[in-house]
Amino acid sequence: MAIPPYKAPSRPAYDIVIVGGAVVGSSVAYWLSQALGTRMSILVVERDSSYEFSSTALSTSAIRQQYSNPINVKISQFGIEIIRSFAERMKPYYKDEPAPDLGFREHGYLYCCSPDGVEAAKARVDLQRSLGAHTVFLEPGPLKERFPWLNVEDLGGGAWGSRDEGWFDSMGLLNGFRRAARASGVEYIDNAVTGLTVAGGRVVAAQLATGETVSCGTLVNAAGPRAQQVAAMAGLSIPVAPFKRYSFVFSSAVPIPGRMPNVIDLSGTFVRPEGELFLTGNTPVDDGPADYDDFQMHHEEFDERIWPALWHRIPDFEALKVQQCWTGHYEYNMLDHNGIVGFHPEVTNFMFANGFSGHGLQQSPAVGRAVSELIIHGSFQTLDLSPFHYERIPRNEPFLEEAVI
Repeated sequence: MAIPPYKAPSRPAYDIVIVGGAVVGSSVAYWLSQALGTRMSILVVERDSSYEFSSTALSTSAIRQQYSNPINVKISQFGIEIIRSFAERMKPYYKDEPAPDLGFREHGYLYCCSPDGVEAAKARVDLQRSLGAHTVFLEPGPLKERFPWLNVEDLGGGAWGSRDEGWFDSMGLLNGFRRAARASGVEYIDNAVTGLTVAGGRVVAAQLATGETVSCGTLVNAAGPRAQQVAAMAGLSIPVAPFKRYSFVFSSAVPIPGRMPNVIDLSGTFVRPEGELFLTGNTPVDDGPADYDDFQMHHEEFDERIWPALWHRIPDFEALKVQQCWTGHYEYNMLDHNGIVGFHPEVTNFMFANGFSGHGLQQSPAVGRAVSELIIHGSFQTLDLSPFHYERIPRNEPFLEEAVI
């Protein structure tokens, strides 16, 4: 893995040190800088500012409201609000060039549902609609009428997000947050945190790969798939590990007519349009955690698992040709597939922003705002993310999210 040359920090001490400068870390930096201006010093330490291997860059860049937990629905609703208003919000930081258009494609998600899962799916739809989402449940007949290219023979129906779901530009979101934070006084450096010094129940300093030690008032762990690495430096542990996700862009001999949503098959394989091509992928959790630097592609994944699922669900996908592929990492929370957000109860200035299990990009606006509120005010001021607290981890009390892909 090629890493850009590391840089030293400009000062020996910072009020806040954020470990990880991808979308979650940069969202935290953005919201802090908006609230604080330059009243507190903030350092973001990013090991690879090219973001070549970051989960943000390698994600499939989508957002949905189809969750089983109300708080996850509300988090996505705020994410949609930010995506829609992002260009306007970023205007002050792009004075000599156009502010980033995140290119939101509001095609929705379509969750295929087995006959045995109909009641649970309908209950989730009712929950989502009660919170203002525009999800609808379609029986097999109406589902086939709306999406005639779909094989519904083995389905009990499907849940379709008719509004406020789709996909967008992940790097546009990251670059906007990062640019705004830097313009507001946040310092970013290409470097790596190699150790933490804990004394009196607090992180008092971070050691950097370039040899410097910087003192800190608050340490934010926004290290994505490397979250456990950073936690271990403070003598802590969280059940978060990198899991591989394989993504393939392919062409089809037969086009799919109409406004195709992001289809989530019963197998866990997803597929959606990408211009005239299609994007598909899966997360084979049974493969177990990956090494932090293992981005090796398993090309056989397409032929052995993905293509059979695609062809079964969409028979027009009989003749396909892979055009591009890549491997990304999920920061998978093996306890309950939900994020960990909040301070550690004993190392009291160690802040977690980890374990979003493939949802980090879409949840980053709300998570960044929430973390900034905890740091500045000591409590959540907008969305209450207290169900994501760290304390559930050692207690082994899962806060489960059923709708994980």
